[in-house]
Amino acid sequence: MSEGKTIEYIEQGKLICALCLQEKGKRLHLLTPTNREVNISPKRAILISEDTVSTARPRDVLLDHLRKAEEERNRLKAQVDVKELWELVHDENEGFTHKDLAQLCFGPEITDHHVSAVVRALFEDRLYFKLKEGIFVPNTPQRVEQIILQREEEARREERLCRGAEWLKAALKGGQPPEPQWKAYVVELLQQLALHGREAKQYDEAKELLERAGVPGPEKARQLLVELGIWQEDENLEILRAGIPVDFTPEQLQEADSLSAREIERAGVEDMTGLDTVTIDGPFTRDFDDAISLQETDQGTQLFIHIADVASVVEPETPLDREAFQRASSLYLPRRSVSMIPQVLSENKLSLKEGLDRPAITLLCTLDQAGEVKDYRFVASVVRVKRQLTYEQVNRDLEKDPELKKMFALAKALKEKRRLRGALNLSLPELQISVDQEGTVQPYLLDQGSPSRMIIAEFMILFNWLAGRFCKEHQIPALYRTQPPPSELIEQGSKPFIYYVFHQRRKLHPLLIDTTPAPHSTLGLEVYSQVSSPIRRYLDLVVQRQIRASLLGQTPPYNQDDLEKIRMATEPTLRELARIKRVRLRYWLLKFFSQNIGKAFPAVVLDELNTKYRLVLSQFLITTEVKKDQAPLLGPGQEVLVEVVKADPWEDTLVVKVVE
Repeated sequence: MSEGKTIEYIEQGKLICALCLQEKGKRLHLLTPTNREVNISPKRAILISEDTVSTARPRDVLLDHLRKAEEERNRLKAQVDVKELWELVHDENEGFTHKDLAQLCFGPEITDHHVSAVVRALFEDRLYFKLKEGIFVPNTPQRVEQIILQREEEARREERLCRGAEWLKAALKGGQPPEPQWKAYVVELLQQLALHGREAKQYDEAKELLERAGVPGPEKARQLLVELGIWQEDENLEILRAGIPVDFTPEQLQEADSLSAREIERAGVEDMTGLDTVTIDGPFTRDFDDAISLQETDQGTQLFIHIADVASVVEPETPLDREAFQRASSLYLPRRSVSMIPQVLSENKLSLKEGLDRPAITLLCTLDQAGEVKDYRFVASVVRVKRQLTYEQVNRDLEKDPELKKMFALAKALKEKRRLRGALNLSLPELQISVDQEGTVQPYLLDQGSPSRMIIAEFMILFNWLAGRFCKEHQIPALYRTQPPPSELIEQGSKPFIYYVFHQRRKLHPLLIDTTPAPHSTLGLEVYSQVSSPIRRYLDLVVQRQIRASLLGQTPPYNQDDLEKIRMATEPTLRELARIKRVRLRYWLLKFFSQNIGKAFPAVVLDELNTKYRLVLSQFLITTEVKKDQAPLLGPGQEVLVEVVKADPWEDTLVVKVVE
């Protein structure tokens, strides 16, 4: 029977010393030192005293008994050296009862108070012993060291959270508090939370930090970083999530500087610096990787297409090459560009800049007026650009510049030849976005069918087609772009061109990169490689190395297995970069719409679904949806006006309504 005995049990992490007033079946009815009566299960009792007191005594006497017992047990507890006790017994590899340990501490003559004192000391310490089925088991030295390290980390964590929360509170009030020692850690927590949400590695700690700082929720982490000046308002989170390097290391920049200082290799290459060579690019282009020249001969028009010879400067398996391989491609976004190769090379040494000698791989191609290729060859060359033209300049001066006029006529002939071979015209304008200093967004479409853009597009397609043919005919291992015929050919009919393009693209098979040549049906070509932009695309550089080695009588650096490994390693990165570009363009479009709530824009109905219509906004090439019950009766291909109701770039939200 436990009636009249002093019982100790745990409540809310503390040892409570109580007196058992009555044992009721499977419950103990206890009196606590605070004059509270409670019922507990006997299993919760940690200690039950040997001595008893009469429960018939007055209540104040019983409470005084508990008070004196508590005082005596705490006094004795102060005499218990837990570490010394552990050092005495941990090598014995066995467990000990409460009484065993009390006798080791106080000698053979012990009371209930001595036993309680040891239990209290061990319960508070929890470093050297663990309680298992009523027996105290000494921790191993390794476990003790592990617990010490855990406690030190918990203490550091508490300090980080406490000081970090105080700093955030003060910073959010507009002050300039001194930066805490743990600022970098706090910022990292917020960044991980903003980037990965609940998937963040230290989500709970980041959430607790915000709670202590009085921030209403984890979703506020991004805006908090903006307010703290860590991130910009339009920070590109996709690049951060993907871990894409935006800068080059000092070692990589040093290598680029060294390569930039080298003289151009002229042995075994043809000097084409005397040609009237031009580049045609956008007004903000800085890495000029292609140029063109024309000459009239007795055999026909001789077209020279010059591509920057990156392979002559960046060699395989060098640090810069490995970095370019990891990056896979340059990434061009509004307000941000990430180069595959350091700018001292991509925008200077390798760039086909006006008035400077530059290494190139040149295609010399003789064509008749109908665009038929009569003869072609590739050579390693040195070129010098005479004129650096923009697309707008070419379009403006086309009629008064005989050479540009010939180029356009040749480009139209080449395009017609491909059309007759089954090429599909699925080219839509290219979406461009400008953002001014005030953050005002202005999207616009660049017409890919303008004379200047057609010239460059067709000449680059010609270069890549003949490069693929050259590799196939000379059995040079290469990477080819292939695409099977579409599953269905769609007639445009009277529907808008944008409607036709969106639906025909759905019927296309995926574009493939392969080491085996095969037709590219959409371009209407029997073989196609991509090698026209080695400054910006790593796979182009790889194929250029193969062609260049062949032209110089050297063994190509890659065999077919090497190319397959490069392809497999690069393709996931290329897909990720393409996704980031799509997401980022959509972000800026949604920001534009958020700045133009209530304005109406033209759209085309793409599909009629069960409960909604899918539309594409014609001026921006972005798709959205409207519910049928919130719109008039519409049909696929119908042109309508839609008004922006809501747009949020961070929530990826676009809500429109059809203007009736």
